[in-house]
Amino acid sequence: MTAVRPGEIEGLLRRGPDPRILLVLVYGPDIGLVADRSARLVKGMTADPDDPFALVKLDGDALASDPGRLVDEAGTIGLFGGSRTIWVRSGSRNYAPAVDALLKADPAGARIVVEAGDLQKSSPLRAVCERSSRALAIPCYPDDARTLTELIENTLREYGLGIDRDARDLLAQSLGADRRASLSEIEKLALYARGRDKVELDDVEAIVSDVGASVLNALIDAAFAGRMAEAEREVRRFRQEGLDPSAMLGAALRHALALLNARLDDPSASASSLVANWRGLHFKRKGLVETQLSRWSPGALRHAAAALQEAVLACRRSDAGLAQAHASAALLRIAGEAARRRG
Repeated sequence: MTAVRPGEIEGLLRRGPDPRILLVLVYGPDIGLVADRSARLVKGMTADPDDPFALVKLDGDALASDPGRLVDEAGTIGLFGGSRTIWVRSGSRNYAPAVDALLKADPAGARIVVEAGDLQKSSPLRAVCERSSRALAIPCYPDDARTLTELIENTLREYGLGIDRDARDLLAQSLGADRRASLSEIEKLALYARGRDKVELDDVEAIVSDVGASVLNALIDAAFAGRMAEAEREVRRFRQEGLDPSAMLGAALRHALALLNARLDDPSASASSLVANWRGLHFKRKGLVETQLSRWSPGALRHAAAALQEAVLACRRSDAGLAQAHASAALLRIAGEAARRRG
């Protein structure tokens, strides 16, 4: 199995995989991104959407009970001829034997997309796919600043819209770590700006910078500025609003990396000059961000980013209540560390 490099994924989704590839495994911790990429692959690979036999959807748990069914479905000819697309969605049971039998049988005239979750390297499904030269893997990890920028620009382009740089930067800061939620916000913004050529900063502030975004910014700024009492208050408010803990951690991680990049771009610059050149930063946040830049060193920011990444993984392995606890604890640890750096 060949894993697609991050920079090559969008190109592959547009043109489709090599015809010699029988099966594409889409997996990773970002379930929204897994679902989005699987759906795009299936759409591009299905020859005739009007043929009810051209696309078959199978449940992984059903395949675990009947491993031979996947081979049978792949070998069935469509009603109007041509190739078939089979879309497998994972359940809770191990259906790796069904995939193993398919790859060994190598049926002609079928393309398979397997939509999986966050698979460890030792998982049976990954192991089976990695042994085959006819399997391809698309890993899906939470969006970083670069992929969020691409997502914003590409999605708005589909609606015939451009976007100002300041508006794009603010929008990226407002989005969470889940691709499905991010797409929903971008599409909402596109509908708001319909009939115009470009999305501007006022549009983003009106539509995306809602209660969730304002709570999130207040929490992140309080934490990185070392304002412990404010951070504790905003954590409680975040939980009362019922907001997504992965959004909290994703936004905090992007902010830590933005602080780090600002510091590394011009190590000798003062915090005030770095803030003055920070595009897309809302004027109400500038004072707090200046405090943060004066308090955090590049090494400390790298450590904070690593801790946030660990918290993201812990959240994705936990139920909703425990995920909230992991996210809250991570932000309060950052607030405590920033408070110790007061000077």
